[in-house]
Amino acid sequence: MVHVFRSEYADVRALDLPIHDAVLGRAADTYGDTIALIDGTDSATTLTYRQLDAFHRRIAAALAAAGVRKGDVLALHSPNTLAYPPVFYGATRAGATVTTVHPLATAEEFAKQLRDSSARWIVTVSPLLATARRAAELVGGLEEIFVCDQADGHTSVLDMLGSTAPEPRIAIDPGEDVAALPYSSGTTGTPKGVMLTHRSMATNLEQLRPFIPMAPGRRILAVLPFFHIYGLTALMNAPLRLGATVVVLPRFDLDQFLGAIERHRIDGLYVAPPIVLALAKHPAVARYDLSSLEYIVSAAAPLDAGLAAACSRRLGLPPVRQAYGMTELSPGTHVVPLAAQNPPPGAVGKLLPSTEMRIVSLDDPDRDAGTGTDGEVLIRGPQVMKGYLGRPDATAAMIDADGWLHTGDVGRVDADGWLSVVDRVKELIKYKGYQVAPAELEALLLGHPAIADAAVIGVYDADGNEVPKAFLVRQTGTDADGLTADDVMAYVAERVAPYKKVRQVEFIGAVPRATSGKILRRELRDREQADEKAAEA
Repeated sequence: MVHVFRSEYADVRALDLPIHDAVLGRAADTYGDTIALIDGTDSATTLTYRQLDAFHRRIAAALAAAGVRKGDVLALHSPNTLAYPPVFYGATRAGATVTTVHPLATAEEFAKQLRDSSARWIVTVSPLLATARRAAELVGGLEEIFVCDQADGHTSVLDMLGSTAPEPRIAIDPGEDVAALPYSSGTTGTPKGVMLTHRSMATNLEQLRPFIPMAPGRRILAVLPFFHIYGLTALMNAPLRLGATVVVLPRFDLDQFLGAIERHRIDGLYVAPPIVLALAKHPAVARYDLSSLEYIVSAAAPLDAGLAAACSRRLGLPPVRQAYGMTELSPGTHVVPLAAQNPPPGAVGKLLPSTEMRIVSLDDPDRDAGTGTDGEVLIRGPQVMKGYLGRPDATAAMIDADGWLHTGDVGRVDADGWLSVVDRVKELIKYKGYQVAPAELEALLLGHPAIADAAVIGVYDADGNEVPKAFLVRQTGTDADGLTADDVMAYVAERVAPYKKVRQVEFIGAVPRATSGKILRRELRDREQADEKAAEA
């Protein structure tokens, strides 16, 4: 029997608008000279809503004049800057799909994304230009590389602001046309392009609106990256849609982060668990005035209930709230409302409006689990992705014929509708909120001549972060005996972005596999837990 959990909140209508209109449609008229964006590194550089609206329209005009056409893919390769929002919205207004790229990606990783997405254009920043150029060379056929700042031989976004070209008038079908193409590993495997339509992203903003206090006068700190769907939604689209002021930081540096909270009187933080850990335990926190903070929301990875409570106690704040979702869900499905009284510790929230959920048995996926029973979380709603780009089989494996998206997460729902995520069916590692696909690292490790077999799982380090650990079998008949853990970690570090680095290595006699050849990661996890218990004893 199918048991569907439904939201206790009234449905919202699907928002059939292009994402740039959903966010900035009222910007100039409603918010005008209200400050939209502040550069958190210097505090002097700002953009008003009127400027943001005008700038993104000029960028759209310049991109169209350069040859960007509806359906083109533009790769946005940048840390958080004040230019990121106007470039993103300018590109979508010109009819392009924006594929967001990790600024720490290697040229080879960037090239894979360019090739897979069929991107024809890149927007980057001068410090990352060498990587972008190399990636473009590896792929070939790209039209042009633009920069947000200045670089010889490249058109600057700053120059685009003076464009006299006509603003493009593009007919966008919000339900079909893809606004953003972030890359996610889904439940497992290598990164895939997640097709998020204008409608799915805009409607998710409407679903979240009752639960996030965004309005003129509110100040939000954007320290999580805009390229990640959490940052793109919670720190860019949502606050800019409702007139809040976003203070932008390019990366997480604890003192800079704390100083920005103090200087700009930030009232809301949207963070990942490692930042909650720092706020709870780091001695530097005591040196700053954080009294402006009213609430903290944590998402992107599971947050330990004890850690959340320690953070709240230290800062004198209400309990840290959690939210839940995934890239394939635009991303939000659950949130703990700020006004909620005594939510269960560790709960990730209640269903957003217009969202349905099932919990299916782990032993028999055709059978639904009841309240209080663990099972895989399935989601259905208007925020579900269109699919994986060019991968119909992977899409069909993720979204079934009835429209249910299989998250790969194990959860349980209590009698009051609170969801707790208790484990992951999927094998994805989340290092500080960033996705790391074991299969990608395993493929890389197997390219080493002294490694015969490899398996990678997530383990927890002393700080409570999930990190990639490699279990390796040395190649026989070579000088592999001299291969050390440090050698392996250096080998991987040279070839991947920093967040994907293997951080622990163990040499074993054989990788446990099923007869099908699938790695039995559960056996490795059980082995790891047994070793931990033995060490504690």
